[in-house]
Amino acid sequence: MPSQRFAPPSEVPGLAARRIAADIVDGVLHKHRTLDDQLDGSGAHPGLKTLADRDRALMRRLVATVLRRLGTLGHVLSRLLDKGIPSEAPRAQSALLIGAAQILWMDVPDHAAVDLSVRLVQSDRRAARYAGLVNAVLRRCAREGKALVDEVANQSLDLPPWLLARWSAHYGEATARDMALALGHEPSLDLTVKSDAAQWASRLHGETLPTGTVRMLLHGSVTVLPGFAEGQWWVQDAAAALPARLFGDIKGKAVADLCAAPGGKTAQLAQAGAHVTAIDRSPARVARLRENLTRLSLQAETVVADAVEWAGPAEGFDGILIDAPCTSTGTIRRHPDVAWLRQESDVAALTALQGRLLKKSISLLKPGGTLVYCTCSLEPEEGEQAIAALLATESGLRRVPIEASEVSGLSEIITAEGDLRTLPSHLPNADPKLGGLDGFYAARLVKS
Repeated sequence: MPSQRFAPPSEVPGLAARRIAADIVDGVLHKHRTLDDQLDGSGAHPGLKTLADRDRALMRRLVATVLRRLGTLGHVLSRLLDKGIPSEAPRAQSALLIGAAQILWMDVPDHAAVDLSVRLVQSDRRAARYAGLVNAVLRRCAREGKALVDEVANQSLDLPPWLLARWSAHYGEATARDMALALGHEPSLDLTVKSDAAQWASRLHGETLPTGTVRMLLHGSVTVLPGFAEGQWWVQDAAAALPARLFGDIKGKAVADLCAAPGGKTAQLAQAGAHVTAIDRSPARVARLRENLTRLSLQAETVVADAVEWAGPAEGFDGILIDAPCTSTGTIRRHPDVAWLRQESDVAALTALQGRLLKKSISLLKPGGTLVYCTCSLEPEEGEQAIAALLATESGLRRVPIEASEVSGLSEIITAEGDLRTLPSHLPNADPKLGGLDGFYAARLVKS
C-alpha cells in the first residue's frame, strides 16, 4: 500500500471560509483594498475558487458583519483586552474580530466561533503565540459581550466620526442616528424585473415594494434563482432603480448613459425602448456590462472611453444619464468597506470630477433634451450643492421638479427643490433586513 505519511490532513469544516474572510478583512483594514477587488475579477482572492457556495456565503457574511460592526467590535474588544489588539500580528486581530462578530451577531455556536478563531491564529507564524489570548478573550466575549454592546447601542460607533459629524450637520442628529442604525443590518436582495413584479415576488418568496422593485432575502447564490439564466431580472437596489425612470417615455429616443457599468441603469433604459449608448472608461467593467446585457437579451451600443474626453455624435442626445463617480457613502449598507476606505478629503476631488461630467453632458445634449444627474452619495457637495452650482452658472438649464407620483407616491424622498434624496432609513420594515434604501441623490434638468 502507498504510504499515507505525507497526506494532508482533512481541514476542519468552516476553517477555510474563516481564513479567507480574515485575509479579506486584512485587505480592507491594512492594505486599503476594496471588497469588490478582493471578491471579483483578476484581483480576487485565489482561495475563493475552492469554496463551496455555502462556505462562500458564510465568508461574505463574516466579512460584512465585521466591517458593518467594526466600531462596536473595537469597543467590545478594547474592554476585554488589557493591552489592546496586537498590532504586530494582523491575523490575531482579524481572528478576534471574526470570532467576536460570530458570537455577538451571527447564528454560530459560541464554542465553534472560539475554536475556529484559535485555529486561525495557530496556523499563522506571527500570530500563533496569541492563541491563548484569543481563546481567553473570545470566551469572555461570549459571557460579557452582549452587555458591552448594549452599553454603546446609541452611540453610532460603527460610522467613522468624520462621516457621522457630516451627516449630523446636514440631516440632523436624529436622522443621522437612524441612518447609522439602518446601516447595521444586513440588507435584502433587490431585483428590477422586466415585467410582472408580483408574479416574480411570489416565485422568489419576496415582496413587491411600492416602486415595483422585488425585495427578498437571499439564501445561496443569485445565479441559481429562478429567472436569472433566462434574463428576467437583474440585481439593483430599489433606490438605484429610480433615476432612470425620471426621463418618462423614452421609447425610440437616443439616450447616453455616462459611467454606465455595471449596467443596471443601461438595462432599464434599453428595456424602456431607448437607443442607448453606454460609456465607461474601464474595459473590464464594459465587458461585464456587455455580459449582463447579453444575459438580459437587451441591446445597447457600448463605448470604452473617458466620458469627459469623449466627442460623442454630432447630433447629440435626447437624454443623458450621469451616474457620477462619487464617495459612494450611500452604498455602505451593501458595501460596508466604503465607510473605512473613504476619507473626508475624497469629497473635494470627486466633486471636481462631477462638475466636469456635468459640463460635458450639456454639450452632448440636444436643445430640449433631459439630463438626469445622480450619485450614490449622501454628501451634499456631490448632490444638492453640485446642482445648485451648475444652475447658478448655466442659464441654459432649468430644473424640472420630480413629482411624488413619479416615485410611487413616496413624497418623503423628494426634497423641497424637487430633487430625489433617499436615505438608508427610508422605507422601514418590521424586519430590518427587509427595510431601507441605498442613499441616492438625483436631479432632472432640461436644456433650453
